[in-house]
Amino acid sequence: MAKITYIDCEGTERVVEAQNGETVMEAAIKNSIPGIDADCGGACACATCHVYVDQGFMDKVGEQEEMEKSMLDFAENVQENSRLSCQITVSEDLDGLKVTTPESQH
Repeated sequence: MAKITYIDCEGTERVVEAQNGETVMEAAIKNSIPGIDADCGGACACATCHVYVDQGFMDKVGEQEEMEKSMLDFAENVQENSRLSCQITVSEDLDGLKVTTPESQH
């Protein structure tokens, strides 16, 4: 299990325990995290689970694959640390991960 902190655009933090093997998006949906809608259910077919990954974890969440890059083209305010939370798989290495949801998703 890993503890993940979801931070909304106003700075409110919500810490949840996520199961290894599930995605950061799935953990958010299970815990009713605002700002992560996941309209496609995690199929990497939308950008409604867009998050900004804390810089200290960028090397641990892995690289974006081409499909994710394509979907991020549809997201607003994409930054260098933008990721789709449906594409980040939880592992013990991600314990302490912090992600922030963009203002446009609230």
